[in-house]
Amino acid sequence: QVQLVESGGGLVQAGGSLRLSCAASGIIFSISAMGWYRQAPGKQRELVAGITSGGSTNYADSVKGRFTISRDNARNTVYLQMNSLKPEDTAVYYCNSRNGRYPWGQGTQVTVSS
Repeated sequence: QVQLVESGGGLVQAGGSLRLSCAASGIIFSISAMGWYRQAPGKQRELVAGITSGGSTNYADSVKGRFTISRDNARNTVYLQMNSLKPEDTAVYYCNSRNGRYPWGQGTQVTVSS
């Protein structure tokens, strides 16, 4: 079955960096467009970054220039490098396909202190 396992979250001060990882199994990862999503308390889940099977990327305006999504098809893993973190980036971060079709993992908590 499909399994998405996110890791790499934590507590960081504003201006700091974190690198999230998402290991996927049960899917043909190399041909899957993938995305990183986040959900803050009381808010809807939102897509923050996407990457196609060919490596093209897109970002939400709120993270453009600060976050970088990448993928390693040999490892079935998608990454999110987050720099210049802000308190408003605090959320649980999830990965999924670009259209959110797979069962959601447990996510990884990112907390940015001011």
